[in-house]
Amino acid sequence: MGASLFSSVIDLRKQHHHRLSRYGPLAIWAALIFIGSSDLLSASHTSAFLTKPLLWLFPHASDATLATIHFVIRKTGHFTEYAILALLAARAFRTSSQELLRARWFWVSLLFVVAYSLSDEFHQSFVPSRTASPVDVVIDTVGSAAAQVLIRAAQVLFFTR
Repeated sequence: MGASLFSSVIDLRKQHHHRLSRYGPLAIWAALIFIGSSDLLSASHTSAFLTKPLLWLFPHASDATLATIHFVIRKTGHFTEYAILALLAARAFRTSSQELLRARWFWVSLLFVVAYSLSDEFHQSFVPSRTASPVDVVIDTVGSAAAQVLIRAAQVLFFTR
């Protein structure tokens, strides 16, 4: 009885460790996105530290050109941060102990990222220096889908025969 109880406790600890290693990085990245959606990474703050390096790279660029480059960098950031979130979600769901999540990892991951993107934009609507944008949700979704398509393509190309 004592040995089987000890074994059960060890198994539970292993399960919790596996869950933490699966979902921990996803939760941390989601928290970083949430923090970045505050005033900290608003356009006014990012322009302050992007403008000087951009002027150094392009000393004769007009203000309009610098604004366009800043805009593109910010939107590329949206694409990238949500592609990473999708990779972490796919990693978590593909290795889940739940059969449904493993079998439907692509759609579950995509749904999770789209829902998180929508909630992120909703959060930004309450931050005075930020604006909620449906365009950002589309960019986030495209970033997520692109990352997941790459995972699926790698799966088909390299891991199936």
